[in-house]
Amino acid sequence: MVDIVVARITHLVFAAIWAGSVFYVALVVLPLARDGVFNSTKPLEVVSSKLTTISRVSAAVLFLTGGHLAGRLYTIGGEGQGLFTSINGQLVLLMVVLWLALAGLVEIGAKRFESGLNGKKLREPARDALPVFRVAAVVAVGLLVVGGLITTGAFVQFL
Repeated sequence: MVDIVVARITHLVFAAIWAGSVFYVALVVLPLARDGVFNSTKPLEVVSSKLTTISRVSAAVLFLTGGHLAGRLYTIGGEGQGLFTSINGQLVLLMVVLWLALAGLVEIGAKRFESGLNGKKLREPARDALPVFRVAAVVAVGLLVVGGLITTGAFVQFL
């Protein structure tokens, strides 16, 4: 039981860090870069690099902790809460899809942004990457909402 509690806490912390980082870049950093607030590419290169690192580490930690939780809390066939047959199990599967989408969107957005920064441009790369990061921010919030529904069981109570 202790392993489940530790896995849930770790999962939640890394999900929040990942989602918050993506949200901040999408709603603060990139709009400022697009509007020409920065006069050098260096701080933006650092932000992009840090975000990519946070995204990759968080994705790995979420994969490990989520896999552990799914293995401990859900069944495939047999008795208990089924991964494919229960509402919470289906929400876990939705979370996996959102996890993959967020990881992919951050990678795509960061590559777009970094390739423009390598050309020593500021506004254009931010403008090009912004739509991808906005979608990523929505996906990140969706991940937190689905996680909240799973953790609280609130969705199951309303059915």
